[in-house]
Amino acid sequence: MKSYQKLTTTQPGACRVEEEGAAPMPSSHGKLAPWWVGSGLLVAAVLLSTITVWVLRQVSGGWLGPTPPPKCLLVPESHRFDCYPERRVVVTQELCESRGCCFIQRAPLAEGKQGVPWCFYPPDFPSYTLESLNQTALGMVGLLVRREKAYYPRDIEKLRLDVEFETDTRLHIKITDAANPRYEVPLDVPRVMKRAENPIYSLNFSWDPFGVLLQRKATGTVLLNTTVAPLIFADQFLQISTSLPSKFLYGLGEHRGSLRHSLDWNTLTLWARDVPPTESFNLYGAHPFYLLMEEGGNAHGVFLLNSNAMEVALQPAPGLTWRTIGGVLDFYIFLGPDPNMVIQQYQQVIGFPAMPPIWALGFHLCRWGYGSSNETWQTVRAMRNYQIPQDGQWNDIDYMDGYRDFTLDSQKFASLPSLVEDLHKHGQHYVMILDPGISSTSPQGSYWPFDEGLRRGLFLNTTQGQPLIGQVWPGFTAFADFSNPDTHQWWLENLQHFHAHVPFDGLWIDMNEPSNFMDGSEAGCPPGEFDNPPYTPAVLGDSLSAKTVCASAKQKVSVHYNLHNLYGLMEAKATASALIKIRGKRPFVISRSTFPSQGRYSGHWLGDNRSQWKDMSYSIPGLLSFSLFGIPLVGADICGFSGSTSEELCTRWMQLGAFYPFARNHNTQNEKAQEPAVFSPAARTAMKDVLLTRYSLLPFLYTLFHRAHLQGDTVARPLFFEFPWDVATWELDRQFLWGRSLLVTPVLEPGVDSVTGYVPQGMWYDFYTGSSVNSSGEMLKMSAPLEHLNLHIREGSILPTQRPGTTTEVTRGNPLRLIVALSSHATAWGDIFWDDGESLDTFEKGNYSYVVFNVTQNIFTSTVLHASTEATKVTIGTLSIFGVQKPPSKVLLNGREKPFSYLDNQVLTVSELGMSLSHAFSLQWL
Repeated sequence: MKSYQKLTTTQPGACRVEEEGAAPMPSSHGKLAPWWVGSGLLVAAVLLSTITVWVLRQVSGGWLGPTPPPKCLLVPESHRFDCYPERRVVVTQELCESRGCCFIQRAPLAEGKQGVPWCFYPPDFPSYTLESLNQTALGMVGLLVRREKAYYPRDIEKLRLDVEFETDTRLHIKITDAANPRYEVPLDVPRVMKRAENPIYSLNFSWDPFGVLLQRKATGTVLLNTTVAPLIFADQFLQISTSLPSKFLYGLGEHRGSLRHSLDWNTLTLWARDVPPTESFNLYGAHPFYLLMEEGGNAHGVFLLNSNAMEVALQPAPGLTWRTIGGVLDFYIFLGPDPNMVIQQYQQVIGFPAMPPIWALGFHLCRWGYGSSNETWQTVRAMRNYQIPQDGQWNDIDYMDGYRDFTLDSQKFASLPSLVEDLHKHGQHYVMILDPGISSTSPQGSYWPFDEGLRRGLFLNTTQGQPLIGQVWPGFTAFADFSNPDTHQWWLENLQHFHAHVPFDGLWIDMNEPSNFMDGSEAGCPPGEFDNPPYTPAVLGDSLSAKTVCASAKQKVSVHYNLHNLYGLMEAKATASALIKIRGKRPFVISRSTFPSQGRYSGHWLGDNRSQWKDMSYSIPGLLSFSLFGIPLVGADICGFSGSTSEELCTRWMQLGAFYPFARNHNTQNEKAQEPAVFSPAARTAMKDVLLTRYSLLPFLYTLFHRAHLQGDTVARPLFFEFPWDVATWELDRQFLWGRSLLVTPVLEPGVDSVTGYVPQGMWYDFYTGSSVNSSGEMLKMSAPLEHLNLHIREGSILPTQRPGTTTEVTRGNPLRLIVALSSHATAWGDIFWDDGESLDTFEKGNYSYVVFNVTQNIFTSTVLHASTEATKVTIGTLSIFGVQKPPSKVLLNGREKPFSYLDNQVLTVSELGMSLSHAFSLQWL
């Protein structure tokens, strides 16, 4: 059976739109044949479906009801698009047919499981017709008309279609109300000035029913085909479906599960929610973007710029349905063609991530329940005593007076200012938590944040115009409206007041979904279309207001119904801006709730996980998904937040967590401590050693973040990004890469001293010893005693490393060691970005150094492409070259002979080079 029927202008109801020339008009308005029907299989499909249904009816004793019409039997099960997606409703034949849909009942599944929909669209279900299509300077504009009402209220009869060929690899398709303005996400997106000249895609339209058909020119692969189910566009229910070219789909966050999503009738809901990470639940952030791998190794991505509550239904056809309850259908499609390029192109739209300060890449320590600033200080001293690297010390809400923002517990945390001063003297930094819920119960005049926020009208309001009152940690609270620019100024002033007393360096913004211990507010939520919409996606709690504020709450820009998923983004933007104004340096912000473009303002941690092996495993697909979302500064709570860890689990988790881009150990109150200093000498040493390994790799990691900031490269990277032609990598999510060259294979199970990991084709070198492994692309068993994390360097790479210290500040003053991993052709390449580690816009202002390293024909060269004074403070001390086939007779540094060592595992080491990073040089071995 054909999965796609190619449309040409010779077919009735079809139009091929080339990228140049006038858009042709339809030759007729005939109906398009069902997309999944091949003409030679029509009779066979009807016959087979009829026999199958008859057999089932005999087995079931007739409970399946009357025989469905032939047009319904024609639709294969995997291609049945749900016509009655409402949850908590037993779909009957009467309900289904009232919508004009097909009803074929199946045996019920276990509770909570989804399967083939009983109620699905027939091939002739009414949809929109493309009435006109005209050329514009950037693409086309069209008119879509629906002649028969759909089944949701306030169906919109006429829609405007805008198509812009923005770049050769980016297509923009937008569908909105032709007559009335609608809410659109207030996100800055690029505006192109001219039409793409040589797009690598071709676009077709079906006229009746309307459909978009997008192909990759080079392969003919159909990337989108929206004729598979009707387009529905009502005021509070927008739905569009498409076929998919493969089952290898990623993204669509925030959820917990494998990196690749199952297409076995799997619905993913996007509605920011405070809940410990749990499979199948909508979690803290909303990212309506997916990446899909195509046969042959090409990749494309699709971004729906929509912030309303939505769900994405996946099915085994393979197919996908976008369902949202507001806004417009605003799609960006990215053609890659490789997965790295897809993510770069996505970030060209949403914005590249901010460059973090170097200390943000050090190790961070936190817990809820230190109890006092003195206890916090004791933790810092213990880490120093054992010389365990640490850059950031954090406090959770227990530092506050009554859990109120911008206050300090004057009894238990009286010494906090002195602790922060001590941290700064040791080159360390302090980060504190803030919540967006502002206590509303203090006596008038005693709590400036609430009094002033109320006076200026900066809180979310009820439909009656009064501050909406919910309940969070301090008790009854109002919620700051970060969509209001005046709130940003008030937030800044509060932070300035507190910073004058406790000079914090970074901010951790939590509870910003926003979280509410009540459903809606103390008064509940009013009846109406926002709190009780015609359709509610499959959100946890079955209500938009479950553990958050009322969807009807009023904000400056729009109603909370539209802005809920943006709350964390807007708070992060206000917080990063405030930090810049207060400190005059790069901001460091970690946020729980996120939305596309958040990487410009903050990083993210994966939320309130548990001290379980399963949670550690799930952290890898979590951090890789956020790499796809343009938020590279991401990590999970190392050793787990809730519950008590074990020494083995925490050791293994510290090894994995040392390679999270954002590395923080954090746990909850009333559980045993889990910082490295509290464990046995053996475990403590293993944790210290892996942190020293991380700190040695800081120059490499920092350079990866520069490339992320500059052009949208990923930092932590799925293996299939580098090996897209190797299908075996497409489902791997228990390993990952740093950049293109460092393979991390952690132990994720208890009681083992080895680990099996996939090693892609080529030569790989053990990071610690330089010994080589030549892989054909296979699973390999690696020794992994408790003190060891397997790291391998890819052939052809040069990694800049540094002798590690206990802080990033100390480390940055130490000599560099360059690790060269020769390819089978004895070549290698690498680079390093170097600046002062904290100033704003160093690259944009030219205050940086950038050096490229090359090896060819036994000659290593260091080429300075851009220089600044910072690089003069750093020397290159050692060069280690892995894979030197024969012992050299001599080594020449800039033509002068240097002593060297050569080991049997083909590692050549040249020490005491004493070369400034700011000076070009060459080293040759003969």
